[in-house]
Amino acid sequence: MLISWGYSPKIEKYIPLAEFPADKYLIVAKQAIENLGWSLSHVSETGLIAYTPISFQSYSEEISIRIHGNFAVVKSECVGIQMLFNDYGKNDLNLEKFFHEFEYVEFHLKDVWEENLFKFRRLIETQDDHYFEKAPLATKNKIKNVLFLFFPQKGYTATPILVLLNTLYFIAIIILSIVFIAYLSLKTGHASREDYIEEINRLVLNFGVNQRNLVLGGQYWRLITYQFIHGSVSHLFFNMYALVYLGLMIENKLGWKKFLFIYLMSGICGGLVSLIFHQEGVMMGASGAIMGLYGVFIALLTTKSFEVKATKALLVSTLIVSLLMLINGAFGKRIDNAAHIGGFVSGFIFTYLLNYKWDKTFEIKNWARYAVALLLFLLFFSGVIYFNPKYGTEEYRKLTDTFNGNLQSLNGIMNLKVSLPKDVKLASIKQDGIIPIERNLLVVKQMQALNLKPEDKITRDKKIKLSKASYRAVMLMYRDIKADSTYRYSKETSAALGKVFEILYKEEE
Repeated sequence: MLISWGYSPKIEKYIPLAEFPADKYLIVAKQAIENLGWSLSHVSETGLIAYTPISFQSYSEEISIRIHGNFAVVKSECVGIQMLFNDYGKNDLNLEKFFHEFEYVEFHLKDVWEENLFKFRRLIETQDDHYFEKAPLATKNKIKNVLFLFFPQKGYTATPILVLLNTLYFIAIIILSIVFIAYLSLKTGHASREDYIEEINRLVLNFGVNQRNLVLGGQYWRLITYQFIHGSVSHLFFNMYALVYLGLMIENKLGWKKFLFIYLMSGICGGLVSLIFHQEGVMMGASGAIMGLYGVFIALLTTKSFEVKATKALLVSTLIVSLLMLINGAFGKRIDNAAHIGGFVSGFIFTYLLNYKWDKTFEIKNWARYAVALLLFLLFFSGVIYFNPKYGTEEYRKLTDTFNGNLQSLNGIMNLKVSLPKDVKLASIKQDGIIPIERNLLVVKQMQALNLKPEDKITRDKKIKLSKASYRAVMLMYRDIKADSTYRYSKETSAALGKVFEILYKEEE
């Protein structure tokens, strides 16, 4: 079994016709394909196209036969995205089945050529001989090698530009990060790994990642720039792989203007949905916009933009890949599934608004379609910005870490030895109790100035009570020891310590 590898795995075989008439070859091929149970999509005097059935092993391959001069080019090509960039031997098996059936049909049709030739000529009179230029995989077939993927051409204009922008932006970030690390090393001499990571994160933030508070604070441009930022080579590669596949399949159907509009708008909508579900952290990558293109593809397939037989194969493969991406986003780590879903839904809706013919007797102007799409987007954008307050979640997390660190120092004074000198005990309570708790009183004041989510407000209120109770307890401890060197606590102090432990216990619950 021969396994075909590549961006779009396929196997082509050139069959010399010699004295074998082209129309006779196509008649035999057509019958062989029907015998195999493949769905015949197109037949003309220059060739035919068919699709294999959907199964667990295959979500369809395109079988095409083109007549070029004195040769028949027989090809089997995968329709959808293939995981691990290979066809698992499906194309080779398809051609093996075809040629085997071809020999069988040729033998059995030898006595009825004239009858079949008459039917065939009547059939091709009704067919569009230019269909090969409009077939689903037509644009993919123009890609001769990987370099062609980066050059704009008819029906494939916006996609390579987007691929180049994403790639160049990634390279620019890498170069600047290296330069910045070198500069930081020369400046500080011995910066820690954490310092480097913090500075690089700040650098990436400046490049335009999506971050809730910054966007809600007015930096709306991040909803566009975040789409061009990727965290690793694999992140960039797999996103661009999907983008190229979708661009080759649908840009020629939409036109580059609609394609680019929907791509960017889907990315923005995906970023807005992401803001709703992510109170902290940063979001980056083109996957929201790319999922929007999957929504576009499905919208086109459900509105008969592709030939009927091709639609079934394309729809199944597209739905499978879309579901796999959403499932992976639901269970994978550090995957922004909110942006995926937001992009997918918005891409589907925008395609209907810009491309669907609602009434065949009335043509809607393009400017009106764009106006409705923009109005709908602005309503969604305004709603997200207005109904999602700017929370100080990240700052609260940092203050919480500081608060807990100060609280840990209390462990040092809980079990002071009775035999210690009085001045040592007092110094210990002041150093490990009074000073850290006074710091916590300042920390909770900073927390009170933040706008927090309801669940964070609850934990903040507990910290306020805890800091006040802790301060009262350590001050009473200091008073008791100062008055009595034998280290006996008064009932008041014991009650204050009990209150601290009660609050701590409830917080842990």
